[in-house]
Amino acid sequence: MFEIENQLYKNGINYLAGVDEAGRGPLAGPVFAAAVVLRNGQFIEEVTDSKKISEKKRDYLFDKIREEAVCFSVAAIDEKIIDDINIRNATFKAMNNAVAGLYQKPDYVLIDGNAISGMTYPHECVIKGDFKCNCIGAASILAKVSRDRYMLELAKEFPEYLFEQHKGYGTKLHYEMIEKYGISPIHRRTFLKKILEK
Repeated sequence: MFEIENQLYKNGINYLAGVDEAGRGPLAGPVFAAAVVLRNGQFIEEVTDSKKISEKKRDYLFDKIREEAVCFSVAAIDEKIIDDINIRNATFKAMNNAVAGLYQKPDYVLIDGNAISGMTYPHECVIKGDFKCNCIGAASILAKVSRDRYMLELAKEFPEYLFEQHKGYGTKLHYEMIEKYGISPIHRRTFLKKILEK
């Protein structure tokens, strides 16, 4: 496991950042990204792809990562900017903002996925990186938990949409609430063109 990170550490990388996003697909709310810096040889136990572990385990690891990492940063890009620049560019912006927020600047950055733009540090993209790389898995958990908690706060502001149940994703329940109550200020209008055109 973690061959990519081990090789980078062997090559003399001292501070390695992992970056991942959460909320690329939902119909409402921001896209979040997190960056986590680990030092040479450091791995945080039990970390893996946030989608493969329970909410309880994610909450536990969220605190553990924040305690054990050299540093971390979380950034969000809201639904209005997503509509303005599209979700791909908004995701890249969130990722770059997360890295920019790190107080320990990384020597190298590993990014989940197959593309990035605007990254000024030496970097590479890793498909399924949240499973293959410990630092990306840690970022995945921070981004996912941070966004879920944010959506729970929005659920209090917009209780009729039941965001606490679906976190803004395009579930049957969510579409039913949109049909019943219309589109809220926090919905991504570009994701709901068919409904808006009715």
